[in-house]
Amino acid sequence: MARCCFPDRRRLLTFDILPKVLPTKAPKSNPMTTITFRSVLTSALMVALLAFGSACNKEKPTTVIITVKDASGEPVPEAYVRLFANPIPAQDDASRLMKEAMTTGDGKAEFDYTSFYEQGQAGFAVLDILTFKDSTYAEGIIKVLEEETNEQTLIMEPIPD
Repeated sequence: MARCCFPDRRRLLTFDILPKVLPTKAPKSNPMTTITFRSVLTSALMVALLAFGSACNKEKPTTVIITVKDASGEPVPEAYVRLFANPIPAQDDASRLMKEAMTTGDGKAEFDYTSFYEQGQAGFAVLDILTFKDSTYAEGIIKVLEEETNEQTLIMEPIPD
């Protein structure tokens, strides 16, 4: 059966199609709602971000370089250098920061404190320095900043009688 859609002179024909013949939505065996899908997707993205995002923030080395010079400004090779914490009041774990080394030919002793620093920690340490060779010595102090190369120069002087 045909019917006319417009009363004017142009004639368009449309056909009535039975609504029963048109396909309806197919039933789903296990429908997933949009909210469930979004929450699962958001959770998966957060896990991926945390897993891969934290790997980008690599820890840089925390080192201390002590340069030992004599009174004329020349480097002192093979001088004993000790770094240590001297907290007041005394603490049991202060000795863990103590390190010793001998200076190289250019008068430098290098210490690595990377394993003592934990990311997110506020500040690191203030250490005392003691160095000596033969009848000369020097003392000092150094503030060790995390994830940096910290340097200090000490000038040797004769041990007082």
